[in-house]
Amino acid sequence: MAISTVNTIPSKIRAWVYEDYGKSTNVLKLKSDVAVPQLKEDQVLVKVMSASLNPVDFKRMEGMFKETDSPPPTVPGYDVAGVVVKLGSQVKKFKEGDEVYGDINETALVGPKNHGTLAEYTAVEERLLAHKPKNLSFAEAASLPLAIETAHEGLERAGLSAGKTVLVLGGAGGVGTLIIQLAKHVFGASKVAATASTGKLELIKSLGADMAIDYTKVNFEDLPEKFDVVYDAVGQSDRAVKAVKEGGGVVTIFGAVTPPAVIFVVTSNGSVLEKLKPYLESGKVKPLIDPKGPFPFSRAVDAFSYIETGRAVGKVVMYPIP
Repeated sequence: MAISTVNTIPSKIRAWVYEDYGKSTNVLKLKSDVAVPQLKEDQVLVKVMSASLNPVDFKRMEGMFKETDSPPPTVPGYDVAGVVVKLGSQVKKFKEGDEVYGDINETALVGPKNHGTLAEYTAVEERLLAHKPKNLSFAEAASLPLAIETAHEGLERAGLSAGKTVLVLGGAGGVGTLIIQLAKHVFGASKVAATASTGKLELIKSLGADMAIDYTKVNFEDLPEKFDVVYDAVGQSDRAVKAVKEGGGVVTIFGAVTPPAVIFVVTSNGSVLEKLKPYLESGKVKPLIDPKGPFPFSRAVDAFSYIETGRAVGKVVMYPIP
């Protein structure tokens, strides 16, 4: 699908930009005179078709890790799905016209790119991208990279393997919905338990949870059953460690850490997306887009305000991006 050639790439593009740290409603502005990023030799230029938002996007915008951030002005956005329109001199894996997706920041918190994915074009290293599964729309593909790579890396770090049991805290969120599916279909867990609020229990069952725990009514750490692995996607490691078996593994992705739980920040890599492609193409693992979306490009501030509530189900996606 060659939708553009090097000759038709504009010099100035539209992008959402913040020039100071703060709340999205105060600092995020749509600009129409942003320069197209210059390509390094290992990068491709992607015509952005869709992007998705992650909690890291608004936390970064609010200055929560400014000590290690690339300082503003910043175009936010980690996740992208789009079409390759230009190649760096060393690129081998892709050609112009390829449909690709990925998380454009290899390290989420240390020196992430100033030019993210809420723009008409973005530049990204080829090693961070994968070919888009043919059965997924651009919006579905854009919903996946950061969340599915986080889900995968956490399950690996916690030592989940075939026949083991796992408890997922926050099963209805962007990462949680994918942890459930990967645990079941990729890692071969014998039992997947997950927490969610009352109205989301049927959803997590439909994704593969054998045991759906209503956290508004049950304290999961008080259940008699303990698990080989606990994946905390909500920042409750003090409670998570009470639900794991002796010698089991506990991982968390934010918040204070109570040993033996370990915290990690994903290292993004397109090879993980390539590895998971058969599960996505077969439909065993499905992207989940929050029903309030996709949000059109013009409504980025609304999309940020929504993800900031912490109530999104699955992923908040921006589509179409003109």
